[in-house]
This record gives sequence, C-alpha cells and structure tokens, in this order.
Amino acid sequence: MKNRIVRAFAGSFILISLLLAHYVSPNWYWFTAFVGANLLQSSITKWCLLEVILTKLGVKD
Repeated sequence: MKNRIVRAFAGSFILISLLLAHYVSPNWYWFTAFVGANLLQSSITKWCLLEVILTKLGVKD
C-alpha cells in the first residue's frame, strides 16, 4: 500500500508541476526536476521520507 501511495504522490506532483509550468511560470520545471531527483535518490539508497511518514501514520505495506 505504501508503494502505491508514494507513486501516486510522485505522479501527482509531477503532473501538477507541469501544469503550473505551462500556465503560471516555467520556473515550476525546477520542482519537476526536484521530484525526479528524489525518485532517483530513493531508488539508489532505498530510503524515502514519505515512506517513513506513512509508516508513522500507521499505513501498512
């Protein structure tokens, strides 16, 4: 369950930041890059802050 939530958050943030970049300011692409960099980092280190938060909130695997 945590894995699905993390993927949903990441996908939502990417889509929202792309919409903001298109309609508000191209500077929102930096947020898209930040989310992508965090996804890459978590795949290498196997550590994700959102997973830690979800665990503390009692979400099961």
